[in-house]
Amino acid sequence: MGIEEELLLVDPLTRVLSPRGPEVVSEAAGELGDRVGTELTRYQVEVRTDPHTCLKEAAEQIRSTRVAAARAAARLGVRLASTGTPVLGQTSPVPITPGARYARSAAHFRALDDEQTACACHIHVGLPDPRDAVHVSNHLRPWLPTLIAFSANSPFREGQDTGYASWRTTTWGRWPVAGPPPYFESPAHFDDLVDTLIDAEALIDRGGLYWDIRPSHHLPTIEVRVADAALTPDDTLMLAAVVRALTATALQCIRAGEPAPRPAPEVLRAACWRAARDGLAGTGIDPLTGHLITQTTLVEKLLHTIAPALRRHDDLDHTREQWQRLRTEGTGADRQRAAYRPRSSTPDVVDYLISATCPQ
Repeated sequence: MGIEEELLLVDPLTRVLSPRGPEVVSEAAGELGDRVGTELTRYQVEVRTDPHTCLKEAAEQIRSTRVAAARAAARLGVRLASTGTPVLGQTSPVPITPGARYARSAAHFRALDDEQTACACHIHVGLPDPRDAVHVSNHLRPWLPTLIAFSANSPFREGQDTGYASWRTTTWGRWPVAGPPPYFESPAHFDDLVDTLIDAEALIDRGGLYWDIRPSHHLPTIEVRVADAALTPDDTLMLAAVVRALTATALQCIRAGEPAPRPAPEVLRAACWRAARDGLAGTGIDPLTGHLITQTTLVEKLLHTIAPALRRHDDLDHTREQWQRLRTEGTGADRQRAAYRPRSSTPDVVDYLISATCPQ
């Protein structure tokens, strides 16, 4: 598995966004090489891990990579903040990072690119046969709301509490090719549909597939991109362990000839909306039944389903520990709101994000 994290840059004095992304990338590249890169807006950087089979090794690299990027940012007078949406600062229009593809995107999608200050955590899982990716996608679709619920980390936007645990998820749905992917009948169905979307100019290229799950266009992996940027390294690692185990479980079902569950698209979309609104709090929608059920029960159901795969990867104890931590501390969104409450201060939230992104 490999992990990609999109991070925001903020000014430590004003706590608003800082447009120094390309400079931070250049500063950090000496230590991180191609494990750091630019994003569409100058407010962001992306950090990446190498492929790992061991969660402990991935954990070490996640932490060391965040620290190295934070040191580079600090040398330029800015800080990293791992959150799905900016807490403070006007974000429209956004300063676009130089580059032909970025310029093409801005010209084609116009104001939608102003929402690209949203940051996500992407998990890649390697597959023995890349053609398996579309079938794995089918099996993972019903779990998307549960992944959104426990990874929610974007309650604030431009100084306001949105009332959502994951505002990033909600805004992302405005893109023409985003949200839960369709059910694919075959790899050929996937290819034909993507070609149609490109011909229709809903996509500028395959890299613009913003579905929550997609076969990677440049790596032999399935890429799960539904989650907000994770507040802490521990949050990232729980997500990575769960996604890898989900993929392994799906492969086992495929090999056994078990059909993928096929929730109604309308119910799945509604379940994702509910998870984005409430996170782990209260009830969510079971996409397979349409019934309301507590979000914690849905997570427990997920962890029970993937427990054999977690055990095979030696990730079961770690994932259980992290789940108990989340039940006690709350999601990243809950922790951001906890930082806000004592003084009703959004600058306090930004300060908390800075400290949590690279914990000592």
